[in-house]
Amino acid sequence: MRRIFVGDLQIKEEERNAVNEVLDSQRISEHKKVKEFEEKFAEYIGTKYCTSFNSGTSAMIAGLESLKYHPDLKIKEKSKIITTPLTYIATVNSVMKANFNPVFVDVHKETFDIKADEIKKLLEEEKNPEEYSLILPVHLMGYPADMDKINKIAKEFNLHVFEDSAQAHGTLYNGKKTGSMSLMSDFSFYIAHNIQAGEFGALVTNDKQISILTKKIKANGRLCSCDVCTRGEGKCPHQNNNSDIDYDPRFIHDIIGYNFKTMEFQAALALTQLKKADYIFKKRQQNVKYLNENLKEFEEKGILKLPKFSTDVSYLAYPIVIQDPFKISRKNLRKRLELKGVETRPLFYSIPTQQPAYSFLKQRYLNKLPNADYLGLNAFYIGCHQYLEKEDLDYVIKIFNEILK
Repeated sequence: MRRIFVGDLQIKEEERNAVNEVLDSQRISEHKKVKEFEEKFAEYIGTKYCTSFNSGTSAMIAGLESLKYHPDLKIKEKSKIITTPLTYIATVNSVMKANFNPVFVDVHKETFDIKADEIKKLLEEEKNPEEYSLILPVHLMGYPADMDKINKIAKEFNLHVFEDSAQAHGTLYNGKKTGSMSLMSDFSFYIAHNIQAGEFGALVTNDKQISILTKKIKANGRLCSCDVCTRGEGKCPHQNNNSDIDYDPRFIHDIIGYNFKTMEFQAALALTQLKKADYIFKKRQQNVKYLNENLKEFEEKGILKLPKFSTDVSYLAYPIVIQDPFKISRKNLRKRLELKGVETRPLFYSIPTQQPAYSFLKQRYLNKLPNADYLGLNAFYIGCHQYLEKEDLDYVIKIFNEILK
């Protein structure tokens, strides 16, 4: 039976050579490949700085933690962050672990992004808007949030914006790449994402202080954060040469951090995929367009809602919404697709009303997030990745026809 996976990474000669190059260097912890990736990814997104992490979640946590130490921002713990209820749970987990309070606003039903107008309405009706510090939009499934409106609202209410671009590498919004239109942005290079490297993440920014702070935070908050270590040359800017104490800045920690460092292997793999980024996005777009053209009958019949197509979107996957749960349930459809070899995943669930870990928020948001609640129970996705050929897509179309006709 043919298997159609949600995501895939095929290790070929280029990838093997990249990994072998790391092994041959005898240096597998963060070194030249990590530095090279950070430079090239910042250039690709259109920002000044990039910091690598062992995951997109780590990148987000470190970015949020940096806000508390930033000398110019003065963002306090426990302040409120406006974000989307429909996202992979890592977004909200990061907010909580960094000791901030998430506040949820509903999403658009067609493109899954946070409703900017409702953000403004929330802030206008809020008795204590000074309790808010950040807006955290998520470019879910590759669809960009309305960054012009969000940035305008943020400016009006003296807030900052942090883009969660974990699923949108290369997506364009008014000609700019997601991740380049805010204070900072995280990316994930998980195996099912647009650019893959396994467990790997990055944070991009134009703010030098955030770049410095995130480098420190990911290394357990150590004092040194230099891009290139000059300690061996006797030029360490953190070395106190006037002290008799054996003072090693690599083991002096001036803030509390984590071990979020990555390895050379992930950066080497990510570099091979970054070279192919334009091809990857174009191929995924072609696959989405082909599936849309051949499954449109089920949209016309009111059974499925197919993904909105755009040449500006870097598609993480192929999202589908059940139009009428009384005609066919998501559970039943996913089960039958899986039995035929088509891998599926639910669209994450609405966090405050459908995720057990956040059940303490359920009563507060009950019936207040209708689109997120509906999508959380009735939306799912299948693969559209670059390794799928016409024969694979035709198989998917055939299986949908067998199930739904």
